[in-house]
Amino acid sequence: MVRNSAAPGGADRLRIRAGVVKRKIGARIFLAFAVQGSLGGAGARAAAAQRAPENVVLIVSDGLRWQEVFRGADTALVNRRWGGVEDTTALRREFVRATRDSARAALLPFLWGTVARQGQLLGDRDSAGDAAVTNGFKFSYPGYSEMITGHADPRVDSNDGPPNPNLTVFEWLARQPDYRGRVAVFGTWDAFPRIFNRERSGLPIRAGWEPPFPRPADSAQALLDHLYAGTTRIWGDELAYDAFMQAEVLDAVRREHPRVLFVGYGETDEWAHSRRYDQTLESAHRVDGFIAELWNTMQRIPQYRGRTTFIVTADHGRGPTRETWTDHGHDVEGAEQIWIAVLGPHTPPLGVRRTDAPVTQSQIAATLAAALGLDYGAAERSAAAAIAGAVTR
Repeated sequence: MVRNSAAPGGADRLRIRAGVVKRKIGARIFLAFAVQGSLGGAGARAAAAQRAPENVVLIVSDGLRWQEVFRGADTALVNRRWGGVEDTTALRREFVRATRDSARAALLPFLWGTVARQGQLLGDRDSAGDAAVTNGFKFSYPGYSEMITGHADPRVDSNDGPPNPNLTVFEWLARQPDYRGRVAVFGTWDAFPRIFNRERSGLPIRAGWEPPFPRPADSAQALLDHLYAGTTRIWGDELAYDAFMQAEVLDAVRREHPRVLFVGYGETDEWAHSRRYDQTLESAHRVDGFIAELWNTMQRIPQYRGRTTFIVTADHGRGPTRETWTDHGHDVEGAEQIWIAVLGPHTPPLGVRRTDAPVTQSQIAATLAAALGLDYGAAERSAAAAIAGAVTR
């Protein structure tokens, strides 16, 4: 996040034919597509027209590598020299396992226990998958801008840059009748008001150490304000704590019921920059728990139940070696490599996907809109197309 330092682009051209799917990935996957196909036609269109608007949540774990997502803990970093680990025995007990599948499930149980079974994961380079940024800078502001606008912009070249000059899919959605006043942005990084251009967009954005509740409605909100005001700030005024923001997000979901939500967790990036692999893994594990908590909370609310899509990703990757894993930027090989997960009612349960061509960070904006049945590309011609097969309606 704090480093100002491109990968091949291209839309996902995965062609899923019924026979190929049935032969290669089994009857269960074929059945998922067959059922969705059977819901087509005038009856389905009429039913869709009668449904309430749907919901989508874009979640980012800043700088979390694909290696940890798909492989679990890297044992080469579970030491003091390369990983800055204080208690290697405890960390091994918590996250190191005999196989890749068990290691990643221990680290990210919701991602592998729910998303991998009910949704899709892209970017596993061990299984012929690839996901990458296209902006060439390979650090945070350009990455966030690319994912929410649908394209890279060479003018967005610094984490300290001015308000984003580009239209974002969140700003565009906030103008739509069904979503006006129902879009919200939460992030632990104090740059998000500039990334989403708060002044121009008018989006409600709670970011960094800004007091979350200037006029608290109850004692719980007042306590959270007190914690924000009185807690030691490890990273200064730039980054607040993920756990504090999680309480804000849950409060907003329960009280305000936003239909379009952005949630940006930042500790996975900061601990990696600090060469603390133990804290990097712990923060990734906590983020996975936060995502599970948000998903389960929303599924208990009628507005969200069965009508909500989660898209989970990272704004950039990091170096792949024990020397470079702490960093990212234009000169760090491998920092363009990201991962993307999708879970929702219109996402076929393909698990870890193989792709004929790389999917890109720039495809996230259109995929987010497609989850709501909308075409972002019609409004933003420079935006990349939605990820093929990630959302089928």
